[in-house]
Amino acid sequence: MTDTAPLIARQIADEIGAKPAQVLAAVALLDGGATVPFVARYRKEATGGLDDTQLRNLSERLGYLREMEGRRASILEEIGKQGKLTPALDGAIRAATTKAQLEDLYLPYRPKRRTKATIARENGLEPLALALRAGGGDPEALAQGFITESVPDTRAALDGAREIIAESVMEDAALRGQLRRLMQARAMLSAAVEPGKEQEGAKFSDYFAHDEPWAKAPSHRVLAMMRGRSEGVLNLDLTLPDDAAAQAEAAVSAALGAGDPWLLKAAGWIWRVKLKLALTLELMTDLRERAEADAIAVFARNLKDLLLAAPAGQRAAMGLDPGVRTGVKVAVVDATGKVLETATVYPFAPRFDVAGAKVTLAGLLRKHGVELIAIGNGTASRETDALVADILAQLPAPKPQKVTVSEAGASVYSASELAAREFPGLDVSLRGAVSIARRLQDPLAELVKIEPKAIGVGQYQHDVNQSALGRSLDGVVEDAVNAVGVELNTASAPLLARVSGLGGTLAEAIVAHRDAHGPFASRKELLKVARLGPRAFEQAAGFLRIQGGAEPLDASGVHPEAYALARRIVTATGRDVAALMRAPDALRGLDPRDFTDESFGLPTVQDILRELEKPGRDPRPAFRTASFAEGVNTLSDLKPGMSLEGTVTNVAAFGAFVDIGVHQDGLVHVSQLADRFIKDPHEVVKAGDVVRVRVVEVDMARKRIALTMRSDQPAAQGAGEKRGPAKPAQRQPHTTAKPAREELGGLGAALRDAMRKG
Repeated sequence: MTDTAPLIARQIADEIGAKPAQVLAAVALLDGGATVPFVARYRKEATGGLDDTQLRNLSERLGYLREMEGRRASILEEIGKQGKLTPALDGAIRAATTKAQLEDLYLPYRPKRRTKATIARENGLEPLALALRAGGGDPEALAQGFITESVPDTRAALDGAREIIAESVMEDAALRGQLRRLMQARAMLSAAVEPGKEQEGAKFSDYFAHDEPWAKAPSHRVLAMMRGRSEGVLNLDLTLPDDAAAQAEAAVSAALGAGDPWLLKAAGWIWRVKLKLALTLELMTDLRERAEADAIAVFARNLKDLLLAAPAGQRAAMGLDPGVRTGVKVAVVDATGKVLETATVYPFAPRFDVAGAKVTLAGLLRKHGVELIAIGNGTASRETDALVADILAQLPAPKPQKVTVSEAGASVYSASELAAREFPGLDVSLRGAVSIARRLQDPLAELVKIEPKAIGVGQYQHDVNQSALGRSLDGVVEDAVNAVGVELNTASAPLLARVSGLGGTLAEAIVAHRDAHGPFASRKELLKVARLGPRAFEQAAGFLRIQGGAEPLDASGVHPEAYALARRIVTATGRDVAALMRAPDALRGLDPRDFTDESFGLPTVQDILRELEKPGRDPRPAFRTASFAEGVNTLSDLKPGMSLEGTVTNVAAFGAFVDIGVHQDGLVHVSQLADRFIKDPHEVVKAGDVVRVRVVEVDMARKRIALTMRSDQPAAQGAGEKRGPAKPAQRQPHTTAKPAREELGGLGAALRDAMRKG
């Protein structure tokens, strides 16, 4: 901890809704090597109960603020070396609360490149600049005295002097701050189509002539426009209303002390050519960062929902990876996910061996006692679903349950080195079917094998900072895995690698030890694993489970460090641990405060009581799946007014995408999610939810489906409203009441692809 730690702690505490003491305690634990899941679960007394979301935000902001403090120190040192650090400047630098403020203050002292102002000074024009700024006479007459071989005429002299004046104004921290605040409050983000790009960039047509406030531009529109710019279709700029532009020029004039026409004209030039450009670049960078942060947050929430989706459980499952020409890939796995048998059937063109496919699939279902059939939701999914339905109709009860499963990332996993090691003798095409079957049994255990970015539940994920995205998604996976807990004796190395304190190397070592010596009899045996020391054991042990071991508490979320406390609680009930876990009613008469001591406070005691009541409880919901309507297989089968059941596949800032079984997700715009006003779609739905929707409109040409979850009729300006052709010549200001049609039509196919495939 440094002398700036209290200041940083106060700032972070305000941002995450905590007290500085909580932040300082959490920082000390994280700096000491503790992980976020461990601190959130087992160090509640120290942090005052900060949860994993608060701790993730704390960790992210801590890095930013420490970097800022390092920059502050280096700026103070550099200006000090120059002998220019006055008490007032020192105080201003120490009081700066953002990196932008710091850099504004440092700008006059930053080592400069050879600029036009530098050249003008070398040509002896600084006295002219000072005289002009002081308003000391006629500019042309003053400039006459500075004509030299390097300065051929009065115009060159005045232009050079203006560059010197502009540089000094550009380095005025107070003025830059004033103008920055003005632009942040009043600037409009303006988009226009590049000449001749109207046809090529039709998917960005809603932005061909578009204005909206910089401060309020939502992330999905910002990223759409920036993608349009990167593809050479759109030009983006920040503009100010006339009154705000006049205010900006007046501020520059005031800073110059402008009283004569030449200085007034120079002030306007400095604003338009110098300051506005510099601040526009800065604010556009800020805008991108803000949009990326929002997009990353959306991806993270969707990924969390997907990872924590309800597992179907340990039941024999058949995975079907649909295909037309290449056939439907089939894999049967037992209740533990072990591959029992694979096959490929060809019920579709060009072979049309429907009878053979039915015989093969029915035989596998009977042979292996399959209880679940997972059908990938890609090409030919509904046709495969219909084939399976025909087979099930001929089978006696109890019949297997068929479920459509998202196959996002399955092909990435199939071709990965991990899949090759896991299934060295299995064809790449069949590995996807295995993954589909397993992700129905336990989505979390299977999806952790896939690079989070490849799961494809984000918006514009390839347009955002990939390092920040990776950190965020890795944190989501880690939190999800540790929230659920991991069965030590059956977990794969990729799943173990996400357990607090382990990582890839120790996970591989655990699996190797398990393969060599058999199942772990207790958590303590982890300490026999090569290179797994007490520190890693402390971080990981509480998140690992051993069912049926010698120590009943090993099957719970009680940390080994608290076993003695747990036994004291058990003793108070008059039963042993195993008996209490089978009949936890005896816990209800206990007062948690009776068991607190110097080592363990009330939060830990309450957690232990909950664990003893439901040992190893799974926070995920009960398994449920959508039932797609019979006979509704393609877009042409959809009709306005149809009521359908579907599964939420993705949630964006502007609404939710829902799979209704026609190979094309429909969009429920945020205005159509409920009968009340909804600001954030996550208030109503999350990825994996089963929802009832009604078809509002089907756009066959663009393959768009507008849906509603409202109980009333779609509003005139709802997701199904008709749109006229774009009119590039007329700029369209954005308002907060802009209808849902913008997201349906304006973002185009690019949005759909980005949302579903990344």
